[in-house]
Amino acid sequence: MTVPGTRAGDVLSSGAPDGDPATAWARRRDAYPLVSPGNRRRFHVVVVGTGLAGAGAAAALGELGYRVTALTYHDAPRRAHSVAAQGGINAARARRVDGDSLHRFVADTVKGGDFRGREAEAFRLGEESVRVIDHFSGIGTPFAREYGGVLSTRSFGGVQVSRTYYSRGQTGQQLQIAGTQALQRQIRAGTVRLHTRHEMLDLIVDDAGCHGVVVRDLVTGHLRAETAHAVVLATGGYGNVFHDSTLAVNSNASAVWRAHQRGALFASPSFVQFHPTALPKDTTWQAKTILMSESLRNDGRIWVPRHASDDRPPGDIPDSDRDFFLERRYPAYGNLVPRDVASRAITAEIRDGRGVGPRHNSVYLDFRDSLARDGRQRIAERYGNLFDMYSHATGEDPYSVPMRIAPTCHFTMGGLWSDYDLQTSIPGLFVGGECGWAYHGANRLGANSLLSASVDGWFTLPYSVPAHLAARLGDDPPDDDEVVTTAVGRARARVEALLAVGGSTGPAHFHRALGEILYAGCGVTRTAEGLTAAIGRIRDLRARFWSDLRVTGTGEHLNQVLELAGRTADYLELAELMCVDALDRDESCGAHFRDEHQSPGGEALRRDDLWRFASAWGSTGDDRGGTRTFTRHAEPLDFSAVELTTRDYR
Repeated sequence: MTVPGTRAGDVLSSGAPDGDPATAWARRRDAYPLVSPGNRRRFHVVVVGTGLAGAGAAAALGELGYRVTALTYHDAPRRAHSVAAQGGINAARARRVDGDSLHRFVADTVKGGDFRGREAEAFRLGEESVRVIDHFSGIGTPFAREYGGVLSTRSFGGVQVSRTYYSRGQTGQQLQIAGTQALQRQIRAGTVRLHTRHEMLDLIVDDAGCHGVVVRDLVTGHLRAETAHAVVLATGGYGNVFHDSTLAVNSNASAVWRAHQRGALFASPSFVQFHPTALPKDTTWQAKTILMSESLRNDGRIWVPRHASDDRPPGDIPDSDRDFFLERRYPAYGNLVPRDVASRAITAEIRDGRGVGPRHNSVYLDFRDSLARDGRQRIAERYGNLFDMYSHATGEDPYSVPMRIAPTCHFTMGGLWSDYDLQTSIPGLFVGGECGWAYHGANRLGANSLLSASVDGWFTLPYSVPAHLAARLGDDPPDDDEVVTTAVGRARARVEALLAVGGSTGPAHFHRALGEILYAGCGVTRTAEGLTAAIGRIRDLRARFWSDLRVTGTGEHLNQVLELAGRTADYLELAELMCVDALDRDESCGAHFRDEHQSPGGEALRRDDLWRFASAWGSTGDDRGGTRTFTRHAEPLDFSAVELTTRDYR
């Protein structure tokens, strides 16, 4: 251990089948115990979240015959944040005859994550990717097609093949619509009950495992328990802990953090991806940042002026004064290097004074050459809605002037630790989608997020959850048992504690202040000194939160200030763990870049002899602003199909 006050825990096992990782998933599926069709209706499963992972899991389990309750804090399931993924979804279908294959998909994914994810999980992701594309095409997703009718593909960062299927710049939205329609079909059939505007506040847990959740009706404020034989959390990532992120404003970390408070281990919390193709903030008071799809890097070229503080309009800067720095540094991949590599390079240019725009906080993404080569009509066919969105957000025409982009918090590779069956350290509690951790390692390749959520929801959890239930036939979930009343009382006490602080500062102030601390200390690059300072500042901010928080209104009605207060309280605890994890991991890998560990060329320098494992943290202590303690468990990571090498995108 490298952080004072932390201690080492146990060595964890992934639970993946021994032997060839390429056949692990097929062997595991064949070995799962089954539940007969007549017995499935006896089991109740709660699914929290209705994005791609949650909608898929609920619809699939419902269609299999299980009783399912789906919960979402949205007013409709299709409003889940999966709609925001624009660029595409990967699949190892190898239809382009460009050298792609399942093994190349796995190699790209493992290498892109800088060898800090599970190799066997990458094989499952690639194997099921073919079924995912065929499935969504079959249920109505309008994928782009070539003139002859075959599905079209394009490239994304970190690969040299074309394996990304897309629906213009609306891929996530179209997949979410199709998944929601499948979910609504099961709701109409009566196998799934849907509760909108309900937020999970706690888990019902005892020594035997997870038995349900405690939820709050956001309209009435009513707290109640929803008991079940198993619970699936599909609640997305925790990137909004940074305040400024590409996530929807309501995206939060409360479900996974409450699970962590009940004993679920949290894996690699410091592995956070900063997307290089986001819009820069033009004002301090902007509520969030806006994502522009990575697909734009297929045809857009990234550059900065060669000379610092060059404020000439971009059209007046000749090519001789332009530095296409990604193409110069990484000629093999150019503008399509992985996101962590691009974000660090862009950040370095901005810090060295070559940033552009009114606040000098961005770089150019220029379509001049592709427009001259392919024409405006072809570019509009590929990216038209993205160009429209950029124009609406900035008031600038990207057909005539370059876009301005900058790195911003986007995707979290960390999440609740789970075994190969997607079951957490709490029996009966499963995860799906971004709130899990195993696929992406220390950096997610573009277009693997929609894929991993879809694989989890439609093709993994419908196998692994029934396998867990098979041994529990005849067991009834608790009703008014002590474990249920204790969980409801605990959730009610937390709500009352937030209302009772009686300070003078609203939760939004603390959330914004936390984001500033994290960007400075645990951002695109990190140092031991910066992380140590961030931990101290977070502890001070959390103590001030619990002494000076002001929540207007009561808990007996719709109260968005109360909602934000609860989520900010969770962020403040999670943020400390993120910085502890980043300080503890004394190496650079993927998006976790420690300035102390870099190659002479400025690339991430792993320390495989010491850190070739996944950290899975437990934490205990005061959740009202006092001291917390941390225990790091470790899961060793082995690579047999993909050679352990230093990443090189030159």
